[in-house]
Amino acid sequence: MKRRHAVKAIALTTVTPQFLFGKSQETKPVIEGIISDLKASQYESNWHNWPDMLWIGPEYWGNRLQDWEIRNGKAVCVVSEENRTLHSLTHQIDEKAGNFQSKVTLEWLNKDALGNQEAYTGFRLGAKGKFSDYRSAAVFGEGIDCGINGAGQLFIGEETSESKIPLSGPYILQLDAEIFDNKYELHLRLFELDNDKVVSSISLGNISNQDLTGNIAMVSHFPDKTDGGDTPAVAFSKWVLSGAKIRQSRDQVFGPICFVHYTLHDGILKMGAQLAPVEKINNLKVSLQIAKGTGWVNIQEGSPDPLGRVVQFKVDNYNAEEKVPYRVKLELPLKDGIYEYYYEGSIAEEPKTDKVKLAVFSCNADYGFPDTEVSVHSLKHRPDLAVFLGDQFYEGTGGFGIQISPLEKSSLDYLRKWYMFGWSYREIFRNIPAAFIPDDHDVYHGNVWGESGKKAPTEEGWGFVAQDQGGYKMPPEWVNMVQLTQTGHLPGPFDPTPVKQGITTYYTDWVYGGISFAILEDRKFKTAPKNMLPEEAKVLNGFIQNPEFDIKAHYDIDAELLGDRQMKFLEQWVTDWSKDAEMKAVLSQTNFCTVATLPKGSILDDIVPKLPIPNPGEYVHGDAPTVDMDSNGWPQKCRDEALRVIRKGFALHLAGDQHLGTVVQYGVEEFGDAGFAFAGPALNNVWPRRWWPPLNSDHQPLEGKAPYTGNFHDGFGNKITVHAAANPHKTGQKPALIYDRATGYAMVTFDKNERTMKLECWPRFIDPDKNPSGQYQGWPITISQADNYGRKAVGFLPILDLSGIQNPVVQLINDQSGEIEYSLRVRWKSFRPKVYEKGKYTLNIQDAATGKEKRFPGIRIAKNENETLKVILG
Repeated sequence: MKRRHAVKAIALTTVTPQFLFGKSQETKPVIEGIISDLKASQYESNWHNWPDMLWIGPEYWGNRLQDWEIRNGKAVCVVSEENRTLHSLTHQIDEKAGNFQSKVTLEWLNKDALGNQEAYTGFRLGAKGKFSDYRSAAVFGEGIDCGINGAGQLFIGEETSESKIPLSGPYILQLDAEIFDNKYELHLRLFELDNDKVVSSISLGNISNQDLTGNIAMVSHFPDKTDGGDTPAVAFSKWVLSGAKIRQSRDQVFGPICFVHYTLHDGILKMGAQLAPVEKINNLKVSLQIAKGTGWVNIQEGSPDPLGRVVQFKVDNYNAEEKVPYRVKLELPLKDGIYEYYYEGSIAEEPKTDKVKLAVFSCNADYGFPDTEVSVHSLKHRPDLAVFLGDQFYEGTGGFGIQISPLEKSSLDYLRKWYMFGWSYREIFRNIPAAFIPDDHDVYHGNVWGESGKKAPTEEGWGFVAQDQGGYKMPPEWVNMVQLTQTGHLPGPFDPTPVKQGITTYYTDWVYGGISFAILEDRKFKTAPKNMLPEEAKVLNGFIQNPEFDIKAHYDIDAELLGDRQMKFLEQWVTDWSKDAEMKAVLSQTNFCTVATLPKGSILDDIVPKLPIPNPGEYVHGDAPTVDMDSNGWPQKCRDEALRVIRKGFALHLAGDQHLGTVVQYGVEEFGDAGFAFAGPALNNVWPRRWWPPLNSDHQPLEGKAPYTGNFHDGFGNKITVHAAANPHKTGQKPALIYDRATGYAMVTFDKNERTMKLECWPRFIDPDKNPSGQYQGWPITISQADNYGRKAVGFLPILDLSGIQNPVVQLINDQSGEIEYSLRVRWKSFRPKVYEKGKYTLNIQDAATGKEKRFPGIRIAKNENETLKVILG
């Protein structure tokens, strides 16, 4: 039996969500609304109790989100398009033997499709994703379709009735599945509304139990787009499921509070509660509550953003000295009373220990949805906080591509993909603070050169033609919505002044557990290379098409990378050691170099997904470094200027985007004279980049490391010292699409006492408890804080005696240039400043706790190694 009109699928196993229901004495219990009759495993839909809204309810998943609405108490597929499905999340067809029944009242709405035998509506049975998880099946599920087509014929699979009926009014469609000798017979009947008269029927037998096991869904399939697809197709009501074979899982609802994320910074708690599209319901109440004693206390109320459907909470003077349970409460006034929904988690105690562990994620396609192994395995490391550094999803996430207009529909299109991200990873950030940075795919770009927020010209096309000219393709209101949902819970922006088109900014600093993070927007201000380089370069998608053009000869072009505003922010941030900051790290979308190779002569990277994956231990020859201006290896001059600033704070750089886990040390004037950068691996790798540089006879890999390590120039001539690269290789794990592409996540442990940073790179399928040495080749790597300013010293100033200072910060200023050479918070009672050229220096010593400081000008290199300067702050 052929399966009809199904979508290709990939996903994993379930994590039981901590979603709570409850009621006050004045309200109706929500469970009564979701599951009408718990006896005999019977379920009946509750759409009649909801007002009209752009969401289908917490016990369903609609494909697509914007294609299903509640209208007049019915679930309506509001488009006439192919393969639109509405899955039950709380009830599935179980693998155990038993009978079941599914019946629904349906009304055929698209009269233009009458007579079209290819258009149909009805049930999808036994829907499965690639992995055994109801969420996978809900998004990608293939199964047996049965129902009625536009010609008025009933069908089951490929079997179609000969008789035809007029689709003139509402009917009851009823499916009964009965087991005989370990095989099932399906009986599909169509009844006239409000009586027992059967107007058509069809049966099919010899169906295996396996074919029926899985999700059950409503389906609307209208392939002939007679009017552009905007005509509503079908309306459903009174969907009833019953029978011993129907499995009930009440905790599998999703929404109306989908997930919650938060940060803590300088005594301020900021939290974003992501809601489903319920904002149009009158008298909506959303509140943040924390546990106190044996009960809960409201500490703030809020309202959802009308496009992003996120509620932002900001609590000043928050005391993070102990772990505190929280819950977000949503009161929904429905037709028969006020329903209460809760989403629960905990606000972590801010770490007081010397070690602070950060989990790092990026680049999340839907290949592994719902990615449960990532949540399970990463949480076994017990991180204190998490960061997601861009591409939280891709345009193709969940199927169906993207919808770019109108604004209301395009916002729902974004939310569907964003919801899938949260559905996968919300357990990671439910109970610890987390930061998100949107990258190019989050705003529906393959690459984005923001040009300070200008509008990208889309009149000639949506792809390379538009984005190569710089700016944002989507409307500014939409871009701001994306940024609000992903970054609204971050500490306030350093400079909130909007850029062009009124697009908001979010670059800022975040201090948590003694670690100070600079969160950058390295796409927003960047110049589009096509607008800056000579026409002879023939730039396409950030790649030079003219093989004779030498990008290295164009170092001094007047292009932007981070822009003046962010450079000023970085100059201030590297010297700011307030809020008990002891170590620093920069977070950005991508790194400041291009650690990638392609077969020599390649002028675009569209071949990357098709390149063969090597066996373990195999070295791929014939590659050359790429010249991909999507990375921050270009423009080179701006890259060098940024690195000169970042190293002043001895900061580690953490990035995503590259789809290739790497650790490099940057070089500006000399190899290794700047800081380290760790680009984490992709969670799901759409673009499996690789690093197979040509090896000259005089190349020296790092001691004990792979041949591709050591000193290299990237395609732009930037100096990099490669310490590790997680190249794709065959693993033997299935599916290879996930596991052979070097997917995973990163962990960084900041040791404030030892002043070290331990870098770990983990395959997503490795259980760290069962295989503690299962990291990618070359990891773990431990660097010192001092390694992040690798410039060679020419000498040392006198030893500083800091014994009388509680929290000393040492700032070194070059008297000749007037520039700050570096700024460092030290834990030791003595410290010997190094200098990088001969001359006079000023030392500015500050007590970070009291703010007291003193300057010592005109200091030269010490005459002997024991020369000491006693520091007393008046």
